[in-house]
Amino acid sequence: MVFPDSVPDDIDEGIVAPGFPVEVYNVLGAGDAFMGGYLRGWLRDEPIEECCRLGNACGAIVVSRHGCAPAMPTWPELELFFAARELKFRLREDTQLEHVHWATTRAGTYEDLMVLAIDHRSQFEDLAAEVGADREQISRFKTLGLRAVVAVAQGDARFGVLLDGRYGFEALTQAADHPYWVGRPIELPRSRPLEFESSADVATELAAWPLNHVVKCLVLYHPDDEPDLRDSQDLQLKRLFDACRKTRHELLIEVILPSGMPVDAHTAARAISCIYEIGVRPDWWKLEPSSSAATWKNIERAIARGDPYCRGVVLLGLSAPHSELAASFAVAAPFKIVKGFAVGRTIFGEIAREWFRGVTGDEAAVKRMAANLSALVSAWRHVRAEAVA
Repeated sequence: MVFPDSVPDDIDEGIVAPGFPVEVYNVLGAGDAFMGGYLRGWLRDEPIEECCRLGNACGAIVVSRHGCAPAMPTWPELELFFAARELKFRLREDTQLEHVHWATTRAGTYEDLMVLAIDHRSQFEDLAAEVGADREQISRFKTLGLRAVVAVAQGDARFGVLLDGRYGFEALTQAADHPYWVGRPIELPRSRPLEFESSADVATELAAWPLNHVVKCLVLYHPDDEPDLRDSQDLQLKRLFDACRKTRHELLIEVILPSGMPVDAHTAARAISCIYEIGVRPDWWKLEPSSSAATWKNIERAIARGDPYCRGVVLLGLSAPHSELAASFAVAAPFKIVKGFAVGRTIFGEIAREWFRGVTGDEAAVKRMAANLSALVSAWRHVRAEAVA
């Protein structure tokens, strides 16, 4: 109830705006949220009735959630709230509304993202065994990889690094001193069906991770997998997605199509659509490069249908030579959903082999990795600039 002028003798003579019937889960923030919505209308010269409607909607949304300021709705949420034909009484169970809240309150924006992926575990173990090196050396090499990123990025937050907790923990610790995007794997390497490297309760594991660590999950996934395999992997992906939302970590899903299975211009897009259909909406996708523009067109459409708020796609490298990656960059660059790359062995593969054998020292390894990363960055920026020109 609002009184635009003096308060009358009869309180019922004020302007009354009806509320919204929702379950009150938590009373904190109701008044602040109401005033935020009311003032949005007031500052835009909306009628008093509309100001009240906005205020009541904001208050209803906040009391339906746990939390105070973090539960305040954004404008896209309000638009969705008002567009709904029927509101759930337990509003926090409205998955679309909760997703829009999540997606429109994430920190930072990324139009470009260039990542050194050095989260490999089994590949480094194989390399150490091959050359007879101590596995303890793996951790030290990963810190050199981070140094290479720092040397190229020079504080530019559009750069990032993928590091694991098994061998990359020291590098993860050092990365905390920089403004770069950080991703961290959760999957058990080479598992199919998907298994997690951590405890069976994946949410318990993620609760110990810093909030700025993006959870990366590689899944060997094909839309035509056998039903039992699909069901097993889908269950794991749903568990992981739920855990990420509960712990407030962003999620990157890396999809690699299993070798030996048929692939055409629709396969990757179909795999993405299958994952969306089970209710999993990752913040990021990491996908294989493709020489087919039709493949990227289908991928972009699948993501637009499944989640228009998706941050985007980064390209993986699969240890392809620089020239091949540069060519694949040129095919992907015209598609806005592609934000950059997360490449590893193309940058550090041969250098790591020489370093573990003792042929290359620390400083030379850092310098060479920085040069390789810089070359990929230049290649990506060049084709991107040409694509948008």
